[in-house]
Amino acid sequence: MNPVRAFLKRKNIEISARRYGIDAMSAMAQGLFASLLIGTIIDTVGQQAGIDYLCEMGSYASSMAGPAMAVAIGFALGAPPLVLFSLIAVGNAANTLGGAGGPLAVYLIAIVAAEFGKAVSKETKVDILVTPCVTIAVGVALSSLCAPVIGQAAMTVGAVIQWATNLQPFLMGIVVSVLVGIALTLPISSAAICAALGLTGLAGGAAVAGCCAQMVGFAVLSFRENRWGGVVSQGLGTSMLQMSNILRNPRVWIPPTLASAITGPIATCVFHLEMNGAAVSSGMGTCGLVGPIGVYTGWVNDIAAGTRTAITAMDWIGLLLICIVLPAVLTWAFGLALRRTGWIKDGDLKLD
Repeated sequence: MNPVRAFLKRKNIEISARRYGIDAMSAMAQGLFASLLIGTIIDTVGQQAGIDYLCEMGSYASSMAGPAMAVAIGFALGAPPLVLFSLIAVGNAANTLGGAGGPLAVYLIAIVAAEFGKAVSKETKVDILVTPCVTIAVGVALSSLCAPVIGQAAMTVGAVIQWATNLQPFLMGIVVSVLVGIALTLPISSAAICAALGLTGLAGGAAVAGCCAQMVGFAVLSFRENRWGGVVSQGLGTSMLQMSNILRNPRVWIPPTLASAITGPIATCVFHLEMNGAAVSSGMGTCGLVGPIGVYTGWVNDIAAGTRTAITAMDWIGLLLICIVLPAVLTWAFGLALRRTGWIKDGDLKLD
């Protein structure tokens, strides 16, 4: 056997699309859910219930998103303990320096750092020094060099979104809803992009529509595979959990994306749904119900400012339709059509 291949096999370094594209991506999404997203849910509950301790708990969990994603990736790659623990520092560096592209930076850099760490693991008599040093040095160096560039690349999506906000409401509703929804599911931060752009008003409402279409859409679309656990993890957590399945079969992304192209202009042109709360809420969707709560907070702020007299029944109907009902019905209908054509098969949306 080729010496290089023998070494890689001994070190459990498998250079394959499945190992890096499916296993690592799926693990990263779970790490994100177990930190940032669950933290967001806890923090939202705390804010609405007025319980400061829950807000503090949620903040601690959310701040560990980078380390959690990196460790999850290392676990999926079969990293030994010293490598796994060293990835905590790597994940923090990559996520911090990556900005809006933080999750993508963690994904790419943690893979490289983990494999370098695995390569040197237990190869010397001072393994306890060498393995962490190599893993952290490689990861932090790559973070310094690459993470800011990845963050800037992620913000190019923001530039297109910013351009779309200048279109007339119907077209703006389509473009913003689709792009922000896609950003939500990709391993980049749609919330950071919306915050950086200050995406509020009608454009913010379109963004909320797109994010909800992805999250609620995937929750409903994958119900037969994932049942109620999938509804909670995707509908209140993140549609990013489906990224590994999207890589296997990109067609599964069609139904929720089509749904967002419909709900976006309905939000802007029919219900005039505006996000006048915090801009970051525009990119959160139904994660902890932050998006809908942000819209409600904007209503309250508008009443306090005197620009709105009251919250009407039509406001509530529009919010419910845009955030929950239409994404669920439309995605289910599109998904049913694609299942009948064979583009989506049973098991294509199964979460690990």
